[in-house]
Amino acid sequence: MLALRLTRGARPAVQLRRLLVTVASAGTGFLLLCAMGYALAHPGSPADATARLVWCLPPVAATVHLAVAVARTDPGTRPRPGLAAVGLGPARLMLVSATTTALSCVLGSMLALLVFLHLRGDLTGMPFDGAATEALAAGTPLPVPGSLTLLALVPVLASAAVAFVLRPTVLGPAPDGGGRRSYGRFGATGRVAARETFGSYGRFGTRGGAAGRGTGRDEPEPAEGTVAVETPAVETPAVESVPELPAPHPAPKGLPWGVAVLAAGLAVETYAAGATDDGGPALPAALPAGPTGVLAGWLLTAAGLALLAPGLTHLCGLLLQAVRPGALRLLAGRGLMEEATRIGRPLGVVCAVASAAVAMTPLPDSGSFGPLTALGAAVVTGCAVATLCTAVVEARQDRSGTTAALLRLGAPAATLRGAAALRAGALLAVFGPLTLVVAELAALPLSR
Repeated sequence: MLALRLTRGARPAVQLRRLLVTVASAGTGFLLLCAMGYALAHPGSPADATARLVWCLPPVAATVHLAVAVARTDPGTRPRPGLAAVGLGPARLMLVSATTTALSCVLGSMLALLVFLHLRGDLTGMPFDGAATEALAAGTPLPVPGSLTLLALVPVLASAAVAFVLRPTVLGPAPDGGGRRSYGRFGATGRVAARETFGSYGRFGTRGGAAGRGTGRDEPEPAEGTVAVETPAVETPAVESVPELPAPHPAPKGLPWGVAVLAAGLAVETYAAGATDDGGPALPAALPAGPTGVLAGWLLTAAGLALLAPGLTHLCGLLLQAVRPGALRLLAGRGLMEEATRIGRPLGVVCAVASAAVAMTPLPDSGSFGPLTALGAAVVTGCAVATLCTAVVEARQDRSGTTAALLRLGAPAATLRGAAALRAGALLAVFGPLTLVVAELAALPLSR
């Protein structure tokens, strides 16, 4: 009930992100049901049915990735002061976030089931003059356990992934001497705060009496017969502290591994394109015909792009600050170095999807794009782009405190907008040519 109330009372932007999760879950659930329908309509072709089910895994992974990104930016389930007093600690909020994700995905699965039954003619008659009879196994009874299992796949995986990523963790035991642990934000490491001792009150002048008030040490009592002259306390004017740019995180360590995996993927694809078909499952109509080694090469190439993207993002931030940077380049470079891991991985996935789309476009005789293939490509592409946009929103939320402090100190808003534009331009200048080069190298062995 609490998750439902938090879901209903969210802002329109949050509701839009949850709606994207629902739409992605509906598309993925429909693809899974279509794979089951093809298996029912073609009981003599188990290999083709298995291949169609396996090709539903990329939409499933993209939907789960989007659900995790949306849950991380949900302001309704973030720890706030006072929530722990009413029993909403980090673990409880994590469960609320997982439940909210499950509700969005279940709604999408229900929509997928309704559309699937409508196209089969089970609700209002056969639409489109029975054009979808072969793919949806119209006239064949649906196995209820199998249908429910496929529809529950996305909600279960998405909620489990959200619970795992946003779990409150504390590293290391509590320090000896009465220390206490405090949870950080979801998924962050716990902080250990040392408990103040009684002596600290004296050190900071909080004890009663004139002796030691306002000083950091205990003053001796005046001797008998002397006059104690009390020095008036001088108040220091309150000056707002200037926000310091935080030290950038160390460079991500996945850049060499990403380059190695990317090179291995291109090598495997080149070798497999010149080999004969190994009799494995055929590729869908959206991909050019070829052995299954080509598919393995494409998957390795996508994994390599996702691994090296954080390192390239960190390198972009480092290059922006090179050679006597000004305030604009310093803000843009430190921002990229700070957000390298958060933005780099979704950006690498987008580059992988874009390179695959560019590589498939000019190939001759690449097969016709059926409706299910187009739906799968739309789900993967839409989830990749939405995940990247959600990661950008999360990064903006994390630096909102620094941005507000800079504005209070008189920093022009145009400077902050210029820094954001400079970050986007630097990423586009690096990842745009990289995507085109990878697409050309991937399409070269397939165009022979």
